[in-house]
Amino acid sequence: MERKVGTISRGIRCPIIREGDDLAAIVVDSVLDAASSEGFELRDRDVISVTESVVARAQGNYASIDAIAEDVKAKLGGETIGVIFPILSRNRFSICLKGIARGAKKIILMLSYPSDEVGNALVSLDQVDEAGINPYSDVLDLKRYRELFGENKHPFTGVDYVDYYCELIREQGAEAEVIFANNPREIVKHTKNVLTCDIHSRMRTKRILKEAGAERVCGMDDILTAPVNGSGCNEKYGLLGSNKSTEDTIKLFPRECSDLVYEIQKQILDRTGKHVEVMVYGDGAFKDPVGKIWELADPVVAVANTEGLEGTPNEIKLKYLADNDFKDLSGAALKDAISQRIREKKSDLVGDMASQGTTPRKLTDLIGSLCDLTSGSGDKGTPIILVQGYFDNYTN
Repeated sequence: MERKVGTISRGIRCPIIREGDDLAAIVVDSVLDAASSEGFELRDRDVISVTESVVARAQGNYASIDAIAEDVKAKLGGETIGVIFPILSRNRFSICLKGIARGAKKIILMLSYPSDEVGNALVSLDQVDEAGINPYSDVLDLKRYRELFGENKHPFTGVDYVDYYCELIREQGAEAEVIFANNPREIVKHTKNVLTCDIHSRMRTKRILKEAGAERVCGMDDILTAPVNGSGCNEKYGLLGSNKSTEDTIKLFPRECSDLVYEIQKQILDRTGKHVEVMVYGDGAFKDPVGKIWELADPVVAVANTEGLEGTPNEIKLKYLADNDFKDLSGAALKDAISQRIREKKSDLVGDMASQGTTPRKLTDLIGSLCDLTSGSGDKGTPIILVQGYFDNYTN
């Protein structure tokens, strides 16, 4: 019988993960237990995804603010440090800022405006327009910012991040000064030692800073790239992708976990005979049209994945075929014609008009975003996501 359901995304519950747990075995057992409980079967090319959070927990990849402070001091001198372009987040940045401030005597905090890199707004674009300010060229000190915009609390968290970040810095014994600018060169007028905290534009920012005369330049991806006094670390991303664990510790992005995804794949094959794909995912990549927040605060969507998830979709747009090539057909004839075209499609549809409008993104970014939406970030308790039918098409 013809299958009437396409892609299905299921949140899979599992035990609370602790450091040292055999995560591969837990994931496999949890998926197979769910299949038995809910009455579904695994199929070839199903995708099992595991959130990065539980991978890092199993690895024990944590660090204290003291470890951050020591590394910051060693790499940036421990005196006056420019901290530029942080995102506005209690979960993502506040604990990191504590450690950074503990490793310095003075922090010059340079905030981008009207919003941070991922869309959290300090002020609205309308407020900027009304004030006659050009955010691409105008530099504001705190006094001028308050005169123009007053107190601005984040609409979702209720936090005035300017006051909040300055207070965190002072609590660690450092002096705090804040400016508002979008040109990274501005910070070099205040200090030659700079920590740039942007995520996806960090390589360009580092280049601009060095060209502008900064002497010591680090990104968040340069801090805790190796253990400090036995701390966790991330060799590739440093502090990027970290989250608050306690008031003085962070959970870092997971370290190398390719072995994990292939071990899960192998165990599923051994126990079911099915060849599934596996990935470890972080934040999804999508923008909220109301809050304007771009979700992706991690350095990547996919931390690790099996080989079958490489590449981009190679799909034909059904409505294009229906409206153009087969506009004179209907019913069974239309279905048969479209099905035949799908079976005959080329292995690479780049430049083919029949593929226009299909999503030109990496498979791991698309599937990871689906998984992030399914698992959520709160109390659902489903850090494992099973995606079925993703690689199906109209002919299946």
